[in-house]
Amino acid sequence: MLNREELEKLIKEQGLVTDYINLDIQLTPNGFDLTVGNVYGFDTAGALDFSNKERIVPEGKEILPQKEKPGDKFGWWNLKKGAYKIRTNEIVNIPNDLIAISFPRTSLLRMGAFTQNGVWDAGFKGKSEFILVVENPNGLRLKQNARITQLIFERINKTDKGYNGIYKS
Repeated sequence: MLNREELEKLIKEQGLVTDYINLDIQLTPNGFDLTVGNVYGFDTAGALDFSNKERIVPEGKEILPQKEKPGDKFGWWNLKKGAYKIRTNEIVNIPNDLIAISFPRTSLLRMGAFTQNGVWDAGFKGKSEFILVVENPNGLRLKQNARITQLIFERINKTDKGYNGIYKS
């Protein structure tokens, strides 16, 4: 697992993560906090098969944050109990000798919500998307750019064939 110093070097020298808000705050002792860029509610069903030829990924309907005062720079999402798709502000650029795994921030867990994520494969480049599940029956107030999930990075034996799926930008 890479530590803060190793991550900072990879971010600054190789662009491991770009479009972050504040590197010093988002770097943790052993990971990197991703922030909320967009929130989507699901409005259609998805479909998943073996070959992905019949895959249907619901785009969802974007939920816009609401500013509490006209002069506010950032707004809030007032989310009811349910599942939402989150798109991050950050772009990750994972080389072929790393993978990333994500865990919800414990602050989010203490509020009755969590993220569900897959593995960020070696060779993946792009904004990240994952699921936010709000279990708190009273909902969750989520501010724009909130740190929501932590990526940890692991070294692997370098692969000659990195991620080449539809989510790569």
